[in-house]
Amino acid sequence: MGVCALIQNKYGIDAVPHVLCRGFTREETEDFLIELRYLGIDNVLAVRGDDSGYQKPLREGRSANRFASDLVTQIDAMNHGRYLAEDLLDAEPSDFCIGVGGYPEKHFEAPNLAADVRQLKAKIAAGASYVVTQMFFDNRHYFAFVDACREAGITVPIIPGLKVLSSRSQLSSIPRNFYVEIPAALADAVADAPEADVLSVGVAWGRRQVQELLDRGVPSVHFYVMQSAGPVKQLMK
Repeated sequence: MGVCALIQNKYGIDAVPHVLCRGFTREETEDFLIELRYLGIDNVLAVRGDDSGYQKPLREGRSANRFASDLVTQIDAMNHGRYLAEDLLDAEPSDFCIGVGGYPEKHFEAPNLAADVRQLKAKIAAGASYVVTQMFFDNRHYFAFVDACREAGITVPIIPGLKVLSSRSQLSSIPRNFYVEIPAALADAVADAPEADVLSVGVAWGRRQVQELLDRGVPSVHFYVMQSAGPVKQLMK
């Protein structure tokens, strides 16, 4: 919350905090969202969160959201003036713009892409306004995913999420941790390049991805920045 407040109120850049189901009660989520609203932050990304194996004990009268669609439902209810706390029954409605995650190569728990798209449609129906995708390195996955979503009746913006590959070790760590495919051409180029040149290979690949996406009229591009913004800064140049 503190980081988001700094980004939004000192630098004038819209912050989009990620709100998680796992590890938090619905009551804690409501408190967090009220604080965000007080700080002038009205954009959120509602996600289930990774399974850490830990479930906070729920005291009597407390509850938890199980899925992202449940979390979206709660936030949307606040947008319509419906709060959990009894002393907020007459409170002014919030005005959150709610984003959710999408998976061009399907969520690893989904049996197939069609089933995953149905889950995404449920999140949109619950009140989400846009989708940010998991990272991908082959634009064909994104275009096919968008087509599947449109055929299913999902009309909200679908923002492509990209990651600049910056080290040889990511050839194994990214597929293992994020369940996405590294195209053979990219993997071969990284494997054949000296370690010092891997970042340049990743930046060049990312630049081609971005150019094709922009040429096809995507609403915007989201970059995943982990540990260092250097690779994205280099691509932007």
